[in-house]
Amino acid sequence: MLLLLQRVTRACVEIDGGTVGRIGPGLLVLAGIEPGDGDAEVARMARRLLAYRVFADDAGRMNRSLSDTGGGLLLVSQFTLAADTRSGLRPGFSTAAAPAEAERTFSALVAECRRLHLRGVETGRFGAHMSVSLTNDGPVTFLLRS
Repeated sequence: MLLLLQRVTRACVEIDGGTVGRIGPGLLVLAGIEPGDGDAEVARMARRLLAYRVFADDAGRMNRSLSDTGGGLLLVSQFTLAADTRSGLRPGFSTAAAPAEAERTFSALVAECRRLHLRGVETGRFGAHMSVSLTNDGPVTFLLRS
């Protein structure tokens, strides 16, 4: 599992001109699901992304997590994140989970984050063509791998 965390002042997902998910300050997380990702990866990565310290404390150091700040969380499935880009000029997708497996795993990740982050979790729509807008704060972006 690959999670691309972006600290944002705001982010939203639109499908066919309608907003399906929106947050203010918090994290936009793009999730790439790989073959074999399951319950263990879901549990570990949900805890990690909520506890990852990317927000400034009073001294300006990145010592606060999303759990500490109570910020928004917007989770978006993005199979292209798991693409094989090591060679050539076209990405390969054999390193991404099959759609049915990826949807099951992504849904489990959303459910676990909702269980742990009581402030709420917004999402895009799995498999849909989405327009994602964000204002990256910093910019601050981290790639977490399971």
